Amino acid sequence: MVGEKRLSCDPVQSDDPGAHLPVFIELDGSRSEGLWAIVDHLEGTYHEHPLTPEDPLERADVLRWLDWAMGSFHDLVTRRIVFEKAAQRFTGAVARSAPDMNVIRQGREALRVMLKSIGQAAESNGNLAIRECTLADLAVAAHLSALDYFGEIPWAEYPQTAEWYVRIKSRPSFRTLLADRVPGQPPTMTYAELDF
Repeated sequence: MVGEKRLSCDPVQSDDPGAHLPVFIELDGSRSEGLWAIVDHLEGTYHEHPLTPEDPLERADVLRWLDWAMGSFHDLVTRRIVFEKAAQRFTGAVARSAPDMNVIRQGREALRVMLKSIGQAAESNGNLAIRECTLADLAVAAHLSALDYFGEIPWAEYPQTAEWYVRIKSRPSFRTLLADRVPGQPPTMTYAELDF
């Protein structure tokens, strides 16, 4: 989101175990703690390059997609696949000796249904909710990025979703995201490519 607002920031690791992460600190020292507080602060303070539409109906649809990304998609797909495949020290998942393939299979089944919904919305609206890129697009794409890192998305089966994701993947906010790496777990070969 900071990249979309054309802001620069220096991410640092917090030494405060009681902080509600993430924390955004302005140059004047004011703080916003937690994802939703940061989103509200950035949208309310930096009006250029808005990520939520002014129209109430469009805003409601953006927030519906955002809720879907952070709720259903996260619970039914990301937790079941990424949290199983990624090292527990990075996800906070319960440690076990090997990923539970039954859980991953359930996540893959849910993913297929959701990829279809994403493709239909993108085909119909240009992006998920409206023609412009919004918070909804960035949130859903962030989950897809995590799944794509592990090679979990059958892009060829969902060309409309793939076309939408290539557009979002090219946005300013994704440049740093695509450079992130999980130590000891390299991404798929095409992960950082802007087209695949």
